[in-house]
Amino acid sequence: MHIHILGICGTFMGGVAQLAVAAGHRVTGCDANVYPPMSDQLQAAGIGLSEGYDVGQLALKPDMFVVGNAISRGNPLLEAILDQGLPYVSGPQWLADHVLQGRWVLGVAGTHGKTTTASMLAWILEDAGMAPGFLIGGVPLNFSVSARLGDTPFFVIEADEYDTAFCDKRSKFVHYRPRTVILNNLEFDHADIFADLAAIETQFHHLVRTLPGSGQIVVNAREESLQRVLQRGCWTPVVAFDDAQGYRVEGDDADGSLILWGPEGEVARTHWALSGAHNRANACAALLAARHVGVTLNQGLDALSRFQNVKRRLEVRGVEAGVTVYDDFAHHPTAIATTLAGLRRKVGDARILAVLEPRSNTMKLGTMKDRLAESLELADQVFCYGANLGWDAGAALTPMGERVCVEDDLTLLVSKIVAEARVGDQILVMSNGGFGGIHGRLLEALAQK
Repeated sequence: MHIHILGICGTFMGGVAQLAVAAGHRVTGCDANVYPPMSDQLQAAGIGLSEGYDVGQLALKPDMFVVGNAISRGNPLLEAILDQGLPYVSGPQWLADHVLQGRWVLGVAGTHGKTTTASMLAWILEDAGMAPGFLIGGVPLNFSVSARLGDTPFFVIEADEYDTAFCDKRSKFVHYRPRTVILNNLEFDHADIFADLAAIETQFHHLVRTLPGSGQIVVNAREESLQRVLQRGCWTPVVAFDDAQGYRVEGDDADGSLILWGPEGEVARTHWALSGAHNRANACAALLAARHVGVTLNQGLDALSRFQNVKRRLEVRGVEAGVTVYDDFAHHPTAIATTLAGLRRKVGDARILAVLEPRSNTMKLGTMKDRLAESLELADQVFCYGANLGWDAGAALTPMGERVCVEDDLTLLVSKIVAEARVGDQILVMSNGGFGGIHGRLLEALAQK
């Protein structure tokens, strides 16, 4: 089959493209911005790329157009496909029909931690010799790729609650029909498509409705929102994690210790390279999901001692002039606060200069602006890129007083960060995008300081 993918350079659609090639399909695609690193990955896989959405791409005559959820009505290529009655399908639906069908799918859903938890789960299965396929919204360092077809029944997928496509406003994860699912946490997000938390809970219950009676739900015991989801109706066995009286993972960030507890007491212990209570909760969820496919808890915990995390999760991008620059994907207030807490535990009293780009659709709308100052409280200085926002970032961050600098010009922002930085400082850059290559610009400027 020849498929042509609209919006191919997104993390999810790029992963679908690579899986399709591995499955023997011919793949071409287009995007408004064909740029590295995804463009390099796709071209290395032999995928032909077109810049933009020119209707001339119809001449490729694919068997199917696969439409990403970034594509909206009014897109010239999409309009031409509709006008001519050509075959099209959403990315999640194509994936479900041509990759996931007949496999044991392990889905990882939740507002936060999906990428890290899915990476942990895939690694635990890999370490146990189960060679899973996977599609993850980041690059697990244990694998160095975000997607792999695999040739065993097992497939780990990051199960996103964002909508499917212009023609299908259900969450992506409804299409995946997992047998094992992790419900990691659930709070309000994606204000551009969801009116409130209740609307997201409804989508999570749609997912629960697709699970078989022989499956398993691994749920966060601390999340009232997830309890409400399950109370709507549940036909699948449930096991809780992060449970004070049941399965939980504890540890000490100072020495990297990791201790798994169960209802009967301590199960096993090891050491690992990660830190933070959120990562220990992620680990507990991954261990229980892996147990459902036959990996013992002891095996799984041992595998986590060799887990290397994911790119853009407190990733050190470099050190110049005694200043360390980190890259992190955090873009929601809860994730921002959690990331800062993790770095604070790691660096102690060292100064943290937090650099934030409020880039997600929810942040651009200003839905979370009232929580922003509180989420950044652990930073010593805050630098915010205020361009392209529908609200005043400076006003939102007023409670932080003189610790805040907001600039709409990225070059000026970089210069002010570098002017403030001194030996021993930790610069934490947080964005769900490329942020104009700010990491490299900071390191270059620091080297010349």
